[in-house]
Amino acid sequence: MRVREDYRTLTGPEKAAIFMLALGEDHTAKIFEHMDDEEILEISQTMASLGKVNSNVVERLFVDFAEQMTSANSLLGTQDSTERLLLKAGMKQDKINSIMEEIRGPAGRTMWEKLANVNEDVLASFLQKEYPQTVAVVMSKITNDHAARVLAALPESFAMEVIHRMLRMEVVQKEVLEDVEKTLRTEFMANLSRTSRRDSHEMMAEIFNSLDRTAEQKFMEQLEKTVPESADKIRSLMFTFEDLQKLDPAAVQTLIRACDKEKLPAALKGATETIRDLFFSNMSERAAKIMKEDMAAMGPVRLKDVEESQQYIVSVAKDLESRGEITISSGSEEDELIY
Repeated sequence: MRVREDYRTLTGPEKAAIFMLALGEDHTAKIFEHMDDEEILEISQTMASLGKVNSNVVERLFVDFAEQMTSANSLLGTQDSTERLLLKAGMKQDKINSIMEEIRGPAGRTMWEKLANVNEDVLASFLQKEYPQTVAVVMSKITNDHAARVLAALPESFAMEVIHRMLRMEVVQKEVLEDVEKTLRTEFMANLSRTSRRDSHEMMAEIFNSLDRTAEQKFMEQLEKTVPESADKIRSLMFTFEDLQKLDPAAVQTLIRACDKEKLPAALKGATETIRDLFFSNMSERAAKIMKEDMAAMGPVRLKDVEESQQYIVSVAKDLESRGEITISSGSEEDELIY
């Protein structure tokens, strides 16, 4: 019987087959549930022809898997991929819709936390079609400053009706509260989650961010000829490596700590003097010196490698912003920081 002793000779399907066999029947069965028929057939055929695998090979495979799982770009979770996974798991469509509405809706665990993240004009537009008593209950459950903004956005006569109901309102019964929550969930949040899916220009801006510069410029030039308004909007939504100069010093330091240090030299090699100075000034003197020496030692660098490294750093910055660890200013007065 053939014994597999060299990890380097393994193909992708062979690595997957060994890994799943090592996990055991129960775990492998669960993984198979999320694969299509062709994937299952390929893995099964590979399993059947594996032969004996040296324990060192199995150990190396697990180490590599663990390292890949902990690297920054190993997994990509999106709303669409989550929805497909729920569908493959055999969940009923109405249940999937309910879960995805919660995910797509404004962030928050409870209905009232979710409402806190809804723009006052949007909420007022919905509430003015409801009974004043229902609106009074909602006003009593959201924060005072949010309620004030919503009331100001309602038609004056209707807002006064709501205020009178609130003045006369006593303790809200549990059943009434549950009915109001149900109304908000089924009539408001469900519609909001469907209509608040990403703007098409925002989606295209993210796609353009991922293009190499040659392709990006080519497409943008065509858009400028055919739909100049869309081209301007996409350009305003795009976040590029040069936009990193909008970061404050603390954010730059957070970004440097989060980035793979091997990517920084190539990225800075092709950067403007302003961006280089921004990064160097937010490193220790010794770290900046080492970085400059690394850049000098690299010699000429392919444009493609520079762009990939810069795009990686941009993606890390956007990930940090999505987690609330840094703020990327748009450059508008509203984003100006007061110290």
